[in-house]
Amino acid sequence: MTHISSWRSPSNIALIKYWGKHGIQLPNNPSLSFTLSACHTDMTMHVTPGSSNPQLNVLYDGNERPAFEPKIKSFFNRIADQLPWLLQSSIMIDSINTFPHGAGIASSASSMSAMALCLMDIDSQVNARTDELKNAAWWNKVSELARLGSGSACRSVFPVAALWGEVSGISGSSNSYATPWADHVSSIYHDYQDSILVVSNAEKSVSSTEGHELMSGHAYEETRYAEARKNIHTLIESMKTENAIDQFISVCESEALQLHALMMSGKKPFVLIEPASISIIKEVWRFRNETNIPVCFTLDAGPNVHLLYPASYKESVLGWIKTNLVPFCADGFFILDEVGTGPQKI
Repeated sequence: MTHISSWRSPSNIALIKYWGKHGIQLPNNPSLSFTLSACHTDMTMHVTPGSSNPQLNVLYDGNERPAFEPKIKSFFNRIADQLPWLLQSSIMIDSINTFPHGAGIASSASSMSAMALCLMDIDSQVNARTDELKNAAWWNKVSELARLGSGSACRSVFPVAALWGEVSGISGSSNSYATPWADHVSSIYHDYQDSILVVSNAEKSVSSTEGHELMSGHAYEETRYAEARKNIHTLIESMKTENAIDQFISVCESEALQLHALMMSGKKPFVLIEPASISIIKEVWRFRNETNIPVCFTLDAGPNVHLLYPASYKESVLGWIKTNLVPFCADGFFILDEVGTGPQKI
C-alpha cells in the first residue's frame, strides 16, 4: 500500500539569530522568528513501506534532482529510530519553492519542515492513528524532526512567530523543538510585512552549515551567545505591545548586523553581503529618519535584505521600494511577503 501526504510549509525569518550549534542540530543560543507566508515549499511524498528494494526518488517541480538525495538520505538515517518503517520504504518526494533556492531566503527551513510534516502524517497513516494534527505533542514532534533536517526548519512549523532554544524564565522552551509564540506578541505583529529585496539569487559562497562550524573557537563566541540571550528577553518584552516598536527595530537591526560581523571577524572570514545590501541599509536609515515610518531591516545568512514594517504602512513603503530600492535588486526583483498562519495540508 502506498501512502501519500502533501503539505505547504513556509520559510521563516529570524529576528534573534541562530548562529552556532552543538550536538545534532542543537542551538548554542535561543532564536525568535517570524513565520512567513508567500515564501513557502509545496511538497508531496509517496511512501510504499515494506519494499524489498527500497528506492528514493527526489524531484523538484517534476524533474529528477539526484543532487538532493545525499542530504535527504543522511536525514532519514538520522531519524530512522523514530520512524521504524522509513528505511524499508520506497519513497518519492516532489517539491517546489515559490522563491529562489539557496539565495539567503531559508529554503531549507520551508523544505525540511514540509518534509517533517509529510513524514509525520504518513507515520500516522502507517500506524492507523487519527486526529493527531490537533495534538500539541504531534506538532512538537514535527518540529523536532524538522530540526534534525535543518535547525531553523523547526521554527517554520508554527504560525506567526516561534521561539527555539532554552530561555531562562520561559517554561516549555526547548533546544529540541520550537515553541509557538503567536499568543505572546501584539496583534500588530500578526500581519507584519516582510518585503524581501533580492540583491542576488545566486547560491551562497559559504553554506550556513560551514558558517555555524566557524563559530567554534570564534573570538566573540561567548560574547555573542550572551548577547543573544539578552536580546531575546528584550525582544519578547517589546513585542507584547505595539508601543515598543523602536525597541523592536533596535534589536532586529543589531542582530542582523552582528550576524554578518561574526562572519567577517572569524578565523576564516567571509562576506555574504553585497555593496547593494549596504546601500539598502543606508537608505532604510535615511527613509526612517525623514518619514518616521517604522520600517527596519534584517538579513539572513545572505545578501538579501528583509524590510519589516506594520501593515498600515504598506502603501507608503511599497512606493518607496519601487522608487528608491528596486535599482539595488537583481533584475529589479523583490518579494512582498508577510507574517503567516503556518503550514497547511494540501
